[in-house]
Amino acid sequence: MTIKQELERLSYKRKNVYEELTENQKQEMQSLCDEYRTFLDEGKTERECVIKAVAMAKERGFEDVASKKELKTGDKVYKINRNKNILLAVIGSDDIKNGINLVGAHIDSPRLDLKPNPLYESNDMAFLKTHYYGGIKKYQWTAIPLAIHGVIFTNEGKQITLNIGEKESDPVFCITDLLPHLAKDQMSKKMTEGIEGEKLNVLIAGMPIDADDIKEKVKFSVLKLLNERYGITERDFLTAEIEIVPAFKARNVGLDESFVGAYGQDDRVCAYTTLKAVFDVENPKRTAVAILVDKEEIGSAGNTGMLSAFFGMTVAEMIEKMTGKCSVVDYNTVIENSACMSSDVSAAVDPNYEGVFEKNNSTFAGYGMALMKYTGSRGKSSSSDANSEFVYKICKIMDDNNVIWQTGELGKIDQGGGGTIAQYVANLNMDVIDCGVPVLSMHSPFEVTAKSDIYMAYKSYVAFYNNR
Repeated sequence: MTIKQELERLSYKRKNVYEELTENQKQEMQSLCDEYRTFLDEGKTERECVIKAVAMAKERGFEDVASKKELKTGDKVYKINRNKNILLAVIGSDDIKNGINLVGAHIDSPRLDLKPNPLYESNDMAFLKTHYYGGIKKYQWTAIPLAIHGVIFTNEGKQITLNIGEKESDPVFCITDLLPHLAKDQMSKKMTEGIEGEKLNVLIAGMPIDADDIKEKVKFSVLKLLNERYGITERDFLTAEIEIVPAFKARNVGLDESFVGAYGQDDRVCAYTTLKAVFDVENPKRTAVAILVDKEEIGSAGNTGMLSAFFGMTVAEMIEKMTGKCSVVDYNTVIENSACMSSDVSAAVDPNYEGVFEKNNSTFAGYGMALMKYTGSRGKSSSSDANSEFVYKICKIMDDNNVIWQTGELGKIDQGGGGTIAQYVANLNMDVIDCGVPVLSMHSPFEVTAKSDIYMAYKSYVAFYNNR
Protein backbone atom coordinates (compact mmCIF):
# COMPACT_ATOMS: atom_id res chain seq x y z
CA MET A 1 0.00 0.00 0.00
CA THR A 2 1.34 3.41 -0.95
CA ILE A 3 1.48 6.35 1.44
CA LYS A 4 -1.28 8.03 -0.56
CA GLN A 5 -3.49 4.96 -0.30
CA GLU A 6 -2.75 4.71 3.42
CA LEU A 7 -3.71 8.37 3.86
CA GLU A 8 -7.00 7.81 2.00
CA ARG A 9 -7.73 4.78 4.19
CA LEU A 10 -7.14 6.68 7.40
CA SER A 11 -8.72 10.03 6.48
CA TYR A 12 -12.30 11.27 6.29
CA LYS A 13 -13.16 13.06 3.06
CA ARG A 14 -16.51 14.23 1.76
CA LYS A 15 -17.70 13.01 -1.64
CA ASN A 16 -19.35 15.17 -4.27
CA VAL A 17 -22.52 13.24 -5.09
CA TYR A 18 -22.55 14.11 -8.79
CA GLU A 19 -19.18 12.44 -9.27
CA GLU A 20 -20.60 9.19 -7.88
CA LEU A 21 -23.96 8.99 -9.68
CA THR A 22 -24.63 6.78 -12.69
CA GLU A 23 -26.63 8.14 -15.61
CA ASN A 24 -29.67 6.16 -14.49
CA GLN A 25 -29.38 7.63 -11.00
CA LYS A 26 -29.12 11.13 -12.43
CA GLN A 27 -32.33 10.56 -14.36
CA GLU A 28 -34.02 9.22 -11.24
CA MET A 29 -32.79 12.28 -9.33
CA GLN A 30 -34.19 14.67 -11.94
CA SER A 31 -37.56 12.92 -11.94
CA LEU A 32 -37.70 13.04 -8.14
CA CYS A 33 -36.93 16.76 -8.11
CA ASP A 34 -39.48 17.52 -10.84
CA GLU A 35 -42.15 15.95 -8.64
CA TYR A 36 -40.73 17.77 -5.63
CA ARG A 37 -41.13 21.16 -7.29
CA THR A 38 -44.80 20.38 -7.92
CA PHE A 39 -45.17 19.42 -4.25
CA LEU A 40 -43.70 22.77 -3.22
CA ASP A 41 -46.02 24.72 -5.52
CA GLU A 42 -49.10 22.88 -4.29
CA GLY A 43 -48.12 22.83 -0.61
CA LYS A 44 -47.22 26.32 0.54
CA THR A 45 -48.98 25.90 3.90
CA GLU A 46 -49.15 23.02 6.34
CA ARG A 47 -52.82 22.44 5.50
CA GLU A 48 -52.01 22.22 1.79
CA CYS A 49 -49.13 19.83 2.50
CA VAL A 50 -51.48 17.51 4.38
CA ILE A 51 -54.02 17.62 1.55
CA LYS A 52 -51.26 16.78 -0.94
CA ALA A 53 -49.85 14.03 1.29
CA VAL A 54 -53.26 12.37 1.65
CA ALA A 55 -53.86 12.46 -2.09
CA MET A 56 -50.44 10.91 -2.75
CA ALA A 57 -51.03 8.29 -0.04
CA LYS A 58 -54.43 7.24 -1.37
CA GLU A 59 -52.97 6.79 -4.84
CA ARG A 60 -50.59 4.27 -3.29
CA GLY A 61 -53.19 2.29 -1.37
CA PHE A 62 -53.00 3.95 2.04
CA GLU A 63 -56.20 3.98 4.09
CA ASP A 64 -57.42 6.00 7.06
CA VAL A 65 -56.44 4.02 10.17
CA ALA A 66 -59.89 4.74 11.62
CA SER A 67 -61.40 2.53 8.92
CA LYS A 68 -59.36 -0.49 10.09
CA LYS A 69 -60.51 -2.63 13.02
CA GLU A 70 -57.18 -4.44 13.03
CA LEU A 71 -53.80 -4.00 11.42
CA LYS A 72 -51.72 -6.74 9.84
CA THR A 73 -48.42 -7.02 8.01
CA GLY A 74 -48.39 -5.01 4.79
CA ASP A 75 -51.24 -2.66 5.70
CA LYS A 76 -50.70 0.97 4.75
CA VAL A 77 -52.49 3.53 6.88
CA TYR A 78 -52.53 7.23 7.72
CA LYS A 79 -54.07 9.49 10.34
CA ILE A 80 -54.67 13.24 10.08
CA ASN A 81 -54.54 15.59 13.05
CA ARG A 82 -56.60 18.77 12.69
CA ASN A 83 -55.67 19.09 9.01
CA LYS A 84 -52.16 20.28 9.94
CA ASN A 85 -50.13 17.17 10.55
CA ILE A 86 -50.25 13.58 9.43
CA LEU A 87 -48.82 10.20 10.38
CA LEU A 88 -48.40 7.43 7.81
CA ALA A 89 -47.35 3.84 8.46
CA VAL A 90 -46.52 0.65 6.61
CA ILE A 91 -47.05 -2.27 8.99
CA GLY A 92 -43.99 -4.51 9.22
CA SER A 93 -43.70 -8.25 9.73
CA ASP A 94 -41.88 -7.94 13.05
CA ASP A 95 -43.61 -7.71 16.43
CA ILE A 96 -44.25 -4.02 16.99
CA LYS A 97 -42.91 -4.38 20.52
CA ASN A 98 -39.48 -4.62 18.91
CA GLY A 99 -39.94 -1.00 17.86
CA ILE A 100 -40.72 1.10 14.80
CA ASN A 101 -38.54 3.02 12.37
CA LEU A 102 -39.73 6.62 12.45
CA VAL A 103 -38.83 9.52 10.17
CA GLY A 104 -40.20 12.89 11.27
CA ALA A 105 -40.22 16.21 9.42
CA HIS A 106 -42.11 19.47 9.75
CA ILE A 107 -44.33 21.14 7.17
CA ASP A 108 -44.62 24.63 8.60
CA SER A 109 -42.30 27.31 7.24
CA PRO A 110 -41.49 30.92 8.14
CA ARG A 111 -44.16 33.24 6.77
CA LEU A 112 -46.48 36.11 7.59
CA ASP A 113 -49.84 35.45 9.29
CA LEU A 114 -52.72 37.89 9.15
CA LYS A 115 -53.66 39.41 12.49
CA PRO A 116 -57.23 38.66 13.67
CA ASN A 117 -58.41 42.15 12.70
CA PRO A 118 -56.12 42.87 9.74
CA LEU A 119 -57.88 45.20 7.29
CA TYR A 120 -57.33 48.96 7.44
CA GLU A 121 -57.15 51.97 5.11
CA SER A 122 -54.54 54.70 4.89
CA ASN A 123 -54.07 57.38 2.20
CA ASP A 124 -56.71 55.79 -0.02
CA MET A 125 -54.96 52.42 0.07
CA ALA A 126 -56.08 49.24 1.86
CA PHE A 127 -53.64 47.08 3.79
CA LEU A 128 -53.60 43.86 5.79
CA LYS A 129 -51.69 43.79 9.07
CA THR A 130 -49.50 40.73 9.69
CA HIS A 131 -47.62 38.99 12.47
CA TYR A 132 -44.52 37.16 11.25
CA TYR A 133 -44.23 33.45 12.01
CA GLY A 134 -40.84 31.89 12.73
CA GLY A 135 -37.38 33.31 12.23
CA ILE A 136 -37.30 35.67 9.26
CA LYS A 137 -35.16 38.52 8.02
CA LYS A 138 -37.97 41.04 7.75
CA TYR A 139 -36.37 43.08 4.97
CA GLN A 140 -36.48 40.02 2.66
CA TRP A 141 -40.28 40.15 2.62
CA THR A 142 -40.62 43.64 1.18
CA ALA A 143 -40.99 44.42 -2.55
CA ILE A 144 -41.65 40.82 -3.64
CA PRO A 145 -44.90 39.33 -5.00
CA LEU A 146 -46.98 37.70 -2.30
CA ALA A 147 -49.96 35.33 -2.28
CA ILE A 148 -52.77 34.82 0.20
CA HIS A 149 -53.50 31.26 1.39
CA GLY A 150 -55.71 29.99 4.16
CA VAL A 151 -59.14 29.21 5.49
CA ILE A 152 -61.86 31.49 6.75
CA PHE A 153 -65.25 30.62 8.23
CA THR A 154 -68.39 32.62 7.60
CA ASN A 155 -70.72 33.50 10.44
CA GLU A 156 -72.92 30.62 9.27
CA GLY A 157 -70.05 28.14 9.70
CA LYS A 158 -69.19 27.68 6.03
CA GLN A 159 -65.47 27.12 5.41
CA ILE A 160 -63.94 29.20 2.61
CA THR A 161 -60.53 28.31 1.21
CA LEU A 162 -58.43 31.20 -0.04
CA ASN A 163 -55.64 30.85 -2.59
CA ILE A 164 -55.03 34.14 -4.36
CA GLY A 165 -51.86 34.99 -6.23
CA GLU A 166 -50.70 31.62 -7.56
CA LYS A 167 -52.42 31.55 -10.96
CA GLU A 168 -51.07 33.67 -13.80
CA SER A 169 -54.46 35.40 -13.98
CA ASP A 170 -54.49 36.19 -10.24
CA PRO A 171 -53.45 39.50 -8.75
CA VAL A 172 -50.52 39.40 -6.33
CA PHE A 173 -49.85 41.46 -3.24
CA CYS A 174 -46.77 43.09 -1.74
CA ILE A 175 -45.22 44.93 1.17
CA THR A 176 -43.84 48.24 -0.03
CA ASP A 177 -40.36 49.49 0.87
CA LEU A 178 -38.79 52.92 1.14
CA LEU A 179 -37.02 54.33 -1.91
CA PRO A 180 -33.22 54.67 -1.48
CA HIS A 181 -33.44 58.41 -2.22
CA LEU A 182 -35.24 58.92 1.11
CA ALA A 183 -33.82 56.00 3.09
CA LYS A 184 -30.90 57.77 4.80
CA ASP A 185 -32.21 57.08 8.31
CA GLN A 186 -33.47 53.60 7.47
CA MET A 187 -30.19 52.49 5.92
CA SER A 188 -28.19 53.72 8.91
CA LYS A 189 -30.05 51.29 11.18
CA LYS A 190 -29.03 47.75 12.00
CA MET A 191 -30.48 45.22 9.56
CA THR A 192 -32.68 43.85 12.34
CA GLU A 193 -34.24 47.31 12.77
CA GLY A 194 -34.49 48.50 9.16
CA ILE A 195 -37.94 46.97 8.76
CA GLU A 196 -40.16 46.79 11.83
CA GLY A 197 -42.57 43.92 12.38
CA GLU A 198 -45.51 46.32 12.59
CA LYS A 199 -44.58 47.72 9.17
CA LEU A 200 -45.01 44.37 7.39
CA ASN A 201 -48.38 45.49 6.07
CA VAL A 202 -49.61 43.96 2.83
CA LEU A 203 -50.96 46.26 0.10
CA ILE A 204 -54.28 44.79 -0.99
CA ALA A 205 -56.25 47.49 -2.83
CA GLY A 206 -56.39 51.13 -3.89
CA MET A 207 -59.65 51.76 -5.73
CA PRO A 208 -62.28 53.68 -3.72
CA ILE A 209 -65.94 52.88 -4.08
CA ASP A 210 -68.15 55.59 -5.54
CA ALA A 211 -70.10 56.66 -2.47
CA ASP A 212 -70.09 60.11 -0.86
CA ASP A 213 -71.37 59.02 2.55
CA ILE A 214 -68.60 56.44 3.19
CA LYS A 215 -65.45 57.53 5.00
CA GLU A 216 -63.09 54.59 4.25
CA LYS A 217 -64.02 54.03 0.64
CA VAL A 218 -61.17 51.68 -0.29
CA LYS A 219 -61.66 49.45 2.75
CA PHE A 220 -65.36 49.27 2.00
CA SER A 221 -64.55 48.34 -1.60
CA VAL A 222 -62.38 45.46 -0.36
CA LEU A 223 -65.08 44.23 2.00
CA LYS A 224 -67.63 44.40 -0.80
CA LEU A 225 -65.37 42.39 -3.14
CA LEU A 226 -64.68 39.76 -0.47
CA ASN A 227 -68.37 39.43 0.26
CA GLU A 228 -69.35 39.16 -3.40
CA ARG A 229 -66.64 36.62 -4.26
CA TYR A 230 -66.41 34.58 -1.08
CA GLY A 231 -69.44 35.46 1.05
CA ILE A 232 -67.33 36.70 3.95
CA THR A 233 -67.48 39.80 6.15
CA GLU A 234 -64.86 41.63 8.19
CA ARG A 235 -65.98 39.79 11.32
CA ASP A 236 -65.03 36.48 9.72
CA PHE A 237 -61.34 37.43 9.83
CA LEU A 238 -61.48 36.99 13.61
CA THR A 239 -61.67 33.20 13.26
CA ALA A 240 -59.56 32.81 10.12
CA GLU A 241 -56.15 31.26 9.51
CA ILE A 242 -54.65 33.18 6.62
CA GLU A 243 -51.00 33.05 5.63
CA ILE A 244 -49.03 35.37 3.37
CA VAL A 245 -46.39 33.51 1.33
CA PRO A 246 -44.20 34.28 -1.69
CA ALA A 247 -46.16 34.06 -4.94
CA PHE A 248 -43.39 32.71 -7.12
CA LYS A 249 -43.04 29.09 -8.21
CA ALA A 250 -40.32 26.53 -7.46
CA ARG A 251 -37.66 26.71 -10.15
CA ASN A 252 -34.56 24.93 -11.34
CA VAL A 253 -31.50 27.02 -10.48
CA GLY A 254 -28.27 27.19 -12.48
CA LEU A 255 -27.39 26.70 -16.12
CA ASP A 256 -26.95 23.01 -15.38
CA GLU A 257 -30.22 22.96 -13.35
CA SER A 258 -28.36 21.39 -10.45
CA PHE A 259 -30.32 23.21 -7.73
CA VAL A 260 -33.93 23.75 -6.71
CA GLY A 261 -34.95 27.24 -5.65
CA ALA A 262 -38.25 27.81 -3.86
CA TYR A 263 -40.05 29.08 -0.81
CA GLY A 264 -40.57 26.66 2.09
CA GLN A 265 -37.81 24.13 1.51
CA ASP A 266 -37.16 24.27 5.25
CA ASP A 267 -38.52 21.75 5.92
CA ARG A 268 -40.65 20.58 3.00
CA VAL A 269 -37.59 19.20 1.24
CA CYS A 270 -37.36 16.70 4.09
CA ALA A 271 -41.13 16.25 4.30
CA TYR A 272 -41.33 15.35 0.62
CA THR A 273 -38.41 12.90 0.69
CA THR A 274 -39.86 11.33 3.84
CA LEU A 275 -43.21 10.86 2.10
CA LYS A 276 -41.60 9.36 -1.00
CA ALA A 277 -39.57 7.00 1.14
CA VAL A 278 -42.50 5.66 3.16
CA PHE A 279 -44.46 5.23 -0.07
CA ASP A 280 -41.64 3.24 -1.65
CA VAL A 281 -40.82 0.94 1.27
CA GLU A 282 -41.82 -2.67 0.58
CA ASN A 283 -42.21 -5.53 3.02
CA PRO A 284 -40.44 -3.84 5.94
CA LYS A 285 -39.55 -5.95 8.93
CA ARG A 286 -40.01 -3.11 11.40
CA THR A 287 -43.11 -0.98 10.97
CA ALA A 288 -42.17 2.12 8.95
CA VAL A 289 -43.72 5.35 10.23
CA ALA A 290 -43.55 8.89 8.84
CA ILE A 291 -44.86 11.91 10.72
CA LEU A 292 -45.18 15.41 9.30
CA VAL A 293 -45.76 17.98 12.02
CA ASP A 294 -46.66 21.62 12.42
CA LYS A 295 -45.31 24.43 14.65
CA GLU A 296 -41.61 23.44 14.58
CA GLU A 297 -40.61 26.95 13.56
CA ILE A 298 -42.13 28.38 16.76
CA GLY A 299 -41.13 25.69 19.26
CA SER A 300 -43.21 22.61 18.33
CA ALA A 301 -45.91 23.52 20.87
CA GLY A 302 -49.65 23.31 20.28
CA ASN A 303 -51.89 20.37 19.46
CA THR A 304 -50.40 19.93 15.98
CA GLY A 305 -46.74 20.24 16.99
CA MET A 306 -44.38 17.44 17.98
CA LEU A 307 -45.00 18.26 21.65
CA SER A 308 -48.67 17.30 21.30
CA ALA A 309 -49.95 13.85 22.28
CA PHE A 310 -50.94 13.04 18.68
CA PHE A 311 -47.93 10.86 17.93
CA GLY A 312 -48.23 8.83 21.12
CA MET A 313 -51.98 8.44 20.78
CA THR A 314 -51.67 7.18 17.20
CA VAL A 315 -48.88 4.73 18.04
CA ALA A 316 -51.01 3.41 20.92
CA GLU A 317 -53.95 2.97 18.53
CA MET A 318 -51.73 1.06 16.12
CA ILE A 319 -50.40 -1.19 18.89
CA GLU A 320 -53.94 -2.05 19.99
CA LYS A 321 -55.06 -2.80 16.44
CA MET A 322 -52.00 -4.99 15.84
CA THR A 323 -51.89 -6.90 19.13
CA GLY A 324 -55.38 -6.58 20.60
CA LYS A 325 -54.28 -4.46 23.57
CA CYS A 326 -52.04 -1.56 24.51
CA SER A 327 -51.00 -1.26 28.14
CA VAL A 328 -48.64 1.43 29.40
CA VAL A 329 -45.91 -1.20 29.44
CA ASP A 330 -46.66 -2.19 25.84
CA TYR A 331 -46.46 1.42 24.68
CA ASN A 332 -43.27 2.13 26.62
CA THR A 333 -41.64 -1.00 25.22
CA VAL A 334 -42.41 0.02 21.64
CA ILE A 335 -41.07 3.55 22.11
CA GLU A 336 -37.92 2.41 23.93
CA ASN A 337 -37.07 -0.03 21.13
CA SER A 338 -37.81 2.43 18.32
CA ALA A 339 -35.44 4.56 16.27
CA CYS A 340 -35.98 7.93 14.62
CA MET A 341 -34.36 10.04 11.95
CA SER A 342 -35.36 13.63 12.70
CA SER A 343 -35.55 14.89 9.17
CA ASP A 344 -34.69 18.59 9.11
CA VAL A 345 -32.44 20.78 7.03
CA SER A 346 -28.91 21.91 7.80
CA ALA A 347 -27.09 25.09 6.78
CA ALA A 348 -24.96 24.64 3.67
CA VAL A 349 -21.66 26.53 3.68
CA ASP A 350 -22.18 29.67 1.59
CA PRO A 351 -18.99 30.91 -0.12
CA ASN A 352 -20.27 34.48 0.30
CA TYR A 353 -20.46 34.09 4.09
CA GLU A 354 -17.85 31.49 4.99
CA GLY A 355 -16.86 33.36 8.14
CA VAL A 356 -19.82 32.05 10.16
CA PHE A 357 -18.99 28.41 9.44
CA GLU A 358 -16.35 26.10 10.88
CA LYS A 359 -15.70 24.29 7.63
CA ASN A 360 -14.31 21.06 9.10
CA ASN A 361 -17.66 20.56 10.83
CA SER A 362 -20.15 22.04 8.40
CA THR A 363 -22.26 20.65 5.58
CA PHE A 364 -21.87 21.51 1.90
CA ALA A 365 -24.40 21.67 -0.94
CA GLY A 366 -23.88 18.74 -3.29
CA TYR A 367 -22.11 16.46 -0.83
CA GLY A 368 -25.02 14.32 0.24
CA MET A 369 -27.45 13.86 3.08
CA ALA A 370 -26.39 15.68 6.25
CA LEU A 371 -26.16 13.82 9.55
CA MET A 372 -26.04 16.01 12.64
CA LYS A 373 -25.24 14.36 15.96
CA TYR A 374 -26.63 17.44 17.67
CA THR A 375 -28.17 20.78 16.75
CA GLY A 376 -29.13 23.41 19.32
CA SER A 377 -27.39 26.72 19.92
CA ARG A 378 -24.17 27.63 21.64
CA GLY A 379 -23.55 25.02 24.37
CA LYS A 380 -25.74 22.45 22.54
CA SER A 381 -28.81 24.06 24.12
CA SER A 382 -32.10 22.45 23.01
CA SER A 383 -30.35 19.48 21.42
CA SER A 384 -30.87 15.76 21.92
CA ASP A 385 -27.20 14.91 21.12
CA ALA A 386 -27.41 11.35 19.75
CA ASN A 387 -25.32 8.71 21.49
CA SER A 388 -22.35 7.08 19.81
CA GLU A 389 -23.99 3.66 19.48
CA PHE A 390 -26.90 5.09 17.51
CA VAL A 391 -24.74 7.33 15.34
CA TYR A 392 -22.65 4.29 14.39
CA LYS A 393 -25.77 2.29 13.58
CA ILE A 394 -27.16 4.99 11.27
CA CYS A 395 -23.82 5.54 9.55
CA LYS A 396 -23.53 1.81 8.89
CA ILE A 397 -27.01 1.70 7.35
CA MET A 398 -26.03 4.56 5.04
CA ASP A 399 -22.73 2.94 4.04
CA ASP A 400 -24.30 -0.48 3.48
CA ASN A 401 -26.85 1.08 1.11
CA ASN A 402 -24.46 3.33 -0.84
CA VAL A 403 -25.96 6.52 0.53
CA ILE A 404 -23.55 9.42 0.27
CA TRP A 405 -23.65 11.38 3.48
CA GLN A 406 -21.74 14.04 5.36
CA THR A 407 -21.74 15.29 8.91
CA GLY A 408 -21.74 18.74 10.40
CA GLU A 409 -23.25 21.27 12.75
CA LEU A 410 -25.06 24.57 12.30
CA GLY A 411 -22.16 27.01 11.96
CA LYS A 412 -19.64 28.34 14.46
CA ILE A 413 -20.47 27.75 18.10
CA ASP A 414 -21.09 31.35 19.17
CA GLN A 415 -22.79 32.50 15.95
CA GLY A 416 -26.22 31.16 16.91
CA GLY A 417 -27.81 27.84 16.06
CA GLY A 418 -31.21 26.23 15.83
CA GLY A 419 -33.34 23.34 17.01
CA THR A 420 -35.42 20.55 15.50
CA ILE A 421 -38.05 18.07 16.69
CA ALA A 422 -35.29 15.63 17.71
CA GLN A 423 -35.23 16.75 21.34
CA TYR A 424 -38.94 16.06 21.74
CA VAL A 425 -38.65 12.60 20.21
CA ALA A 426 -35.69 11.90 22.48
CA ASN A 427 -37.75 12.99 25.48
CA LEU A 428 -40.03 10.02 24.76
CA ASN A 429 -36.99 7.76 25.38
CA MET A 430 -36.35 6.97 21.74
CA ASP A 431 -33.03 6.95 19.89
CA VAL A 432 -32.95 9.84 17.42
CA ILE A 433 -30.52 11.67 15.18
CA ASP A 434 -30.92 14.83 13.13
CA CYS A 435 -30.50 14.49 9.39
CA GLY A 436 -31.59 16.23 6.23
CA VAL A 437 -30.68 18.40 3.27
CA PRO A 438 -28.19 21.30 3.37
CA VAL A 439 -29.87 24.59 2.41
CA LEU A 440 -28.56 27.91 1.10
CA SER A 441 -30.46 31.09 2.06
CA MET A 442 -32.38 29.22 4.76
CA HIS A 443 -35.54 30.94 6.04
CA SER A 444 -35.56 33.34 3.11
CA PRO A 445 -38.46 33.57 0.65
CA PHE A 446 -36.29 31.71 -1.90
CA GLU A 447 -34.23 28.87 -0.44
CA VAL A 448 -31.82 26.79 -2.52
CA THR A 449 -30.98 23.07 -2.30
CA ALA A 450 -28.82 20.76 -4.39
CA LYS A 451 -30.76 18.10 -6.28
CA SER A 452 -28.11 15.53 -5.45
CA ASP A 453 -28.67 16.09 -1.72
CA ILE A 454 -32.44 15.77 -2.14
CA TYR A 455 -31.88 12.47 -3.90
CA MET A 456 -29.54 11.19 -1.19
CA ALA A 457 -31.95 12.20 1.56
CA TYR A 458 -34.65 10.13 -0.13
CA LYS A 459 -32.30 7.16 -0.47
CA SER A 460 -31.27 7.47 3.19
CA TYR A 461 -34.85 7.29 4.45
CA VAL A 462 -35.61 4.28 2.25
CA ALA A 463 -32.50 2.55 3.58
CA PHE A 464 -33.50 3.35 7.17
CA TYR A 465 -37.04 2.05 6.67
CA ASN A 466 -35.77 -1.17 5.11
CA ASN A 467 -33.21 -1.75 7.87
CA ARG A 468 -33.91 -5.03 9.60
